[in-house]
Amino acid sequence: MTEVVQGLAIDNRRFGDSFALGFEDPLANIRGREGVGIFDESSRHALIRGDCREVLGLLPKESVNCVITSPPYWQQREYEVDKEYESGLIGAEKESEAYVRSLVEVFRKVKRVLKPDGSVWLNIGDKYVDKNLMGMPWRVALGMTKDGWILRNDIIWYSSKGTQSAKDRFRDIYEHIFHFVQSKDYYFKQDEVLLEPVKVPKFTNGKIVSATGVNGDKYRKQIEESQSLTAEERKQALAALDETLRQMEAGELVDFRMTIRGQQRLLHSDRNGISGRAKELEKRGYYILKSHSEGYMPTDIWKIVPEDQVKERDSHYAAFPVELLKRPIASTCPDLSGIVLDPFVGTGTSVLAALSLNRIGIGIDISTKYLQIAKDRLRASQVRL
Repeated sequence: MTEVVQGLAIDNRRFGDSFALGFEDPLANIRGREGVGIFDESSRHALIRGDCREVLGLLPKESVNCVITSPPYWQQREYEVDKEYESGLIGAEKESEAYVRSLVEVFRKVKRVLKPDGSVWLNIGDKYVDKNLMGMPWRVALGMTKDGWILRNDIIWYSSKGTQSAKDRFRDIYEHIFHFVQSKDYYFKQDEVLLEPVKVPKFTNGKIVSATGVNGDKYRKQIEESQSLTAEERKQALAALDETLRQMEAGELVDFRMTIRGQQRLLHSDRNGISGRAKELEKRGYYILKSHSEGYMPTDIWKIVPEDQVKERDSHYAAFPVELLKRPIASTCPDLSGIVLDPFVGTGTSVLAALSLNRIGIGIDISTKYLQIAKDRLRASQVRL
């Protein structure tokens, strides 16, 4: 069953014709080149046949905003690739160390085409060898950090559809999605991915009560009776509590928590050399954590169930769902002119997700069969201009 995303636009113009990238033709080095080629393109997407290790060297420097991909897993699946690419396949290495080196090399090439403020999202599965869990995702992640990448998040994709025949261990139903950047100052638009609060404050017995039932009475009593705060600190803490309650009444906040010196236990550390909260507590005698009404950030555990595919047609067993890619693309790739690149595009989910979010998509793969499926999916999901 082909996944359909409605409302996208497609045309028969060359890639880049409808927007200004700063290059006359971003694919100029690929057109007419022997061994690689443009399999399909419109003004806002391109599918490229070729080994990403070669193709990445042909794309313009610092031209991509976001890379999101799921490379072949190590010694797990057979991929139907074109004959000239059967030797030297990533994922077919005999040793796990060689697999890690292969991927580190690929993402070293990715660095050249990625903008300085760009992001990489990497999905990798694990593997058992002689009953030993290899830890392949973390081997790759640590290899990339040694190569200069900054690891910002380890997202746990809880798919709830794990399958295995082993009877002596628990089912594995999650995979890792690592978020890498190459600069501490990177593009991230929080507003694009905020979750709307499920509960909101309400008035009970004439008092404003937070979404989780906090009205401030307990904190007020603790401040007034505190032996750990000075008179001035008590005054400032009460004023801060009143202001927080006012913000809830005004609809600016949905919830809050207050930590008062000598009353609540710090969650991580009470050493101010380690914890910024401990430093604030020592200096002011209190701090307040606020949940704003515009929404809150998702956690690093995402429960998204993969959509079933008919294997006779979409015979790529590692395709991830469009829904899984929306948060990474929305938060780390600018709208309209932002470019999403997938070096192992397979059947095209990442490009489909990019177009559905009004971004530009480029996919690379060494399988004509998978690229044809990707092309068919894109054409079936788009509206011709």
